[in-house]
Amino acid sequence: MSKQANIEAQKKMGEAINKGNLEELRNVMAPDVKDHDPALDQGKGVDGFIKFFTEFRAAFPDLSIAVEDLVADEEQVAFAYTVTHQGNFLGIPPSGKKIKARGLQISKFKDGKIVERWGSSDELGIMQQIGVIKPVRSVDAPPAISGQRAS
Repeated sequence: MSKQANIEAQKKMGEAINKGNLEELRNVMAPDVKDHDPALDQGKGVDGFIKFFTEFRAAFPDLSIAVEDLVADEEQVAFAYTVTHQGNFLGIPPSGKKIKARGLQISKFKDGKIVERWGSSDELGIMQQIGVIKPVRSVDAPPAISGQRAS
């Protein structure tokens, strides 16, 4: 498939996630898509993505993935998203806080479908914004979760 067809497939993935039409992921991902960076209990293949985003959208119902930069050589996309923490997320009760987090995704395509995915999100930033982890106020202070106290 062409670079443009792969870009369109990636955009359709984002639209399906944004609208909550997660069964549409089956149209842009191979059934056995390999996620090299899955969530803790995500599961395998496209079913794992559907399960993950169903739970993620329950915790962050206003999920909005917005592509900020796009680099395409048949397989790369970077994106950022904004959400509000309104449901349980990894066992953390809702905080009601609106957060912004950045993420990066690299997708490998075959025949117009995503067959492999690598990605990273600012999980520490998410935890800080929903109040689970306190940000370090100074580089001289130990991390808030270390149990140590600054002198």
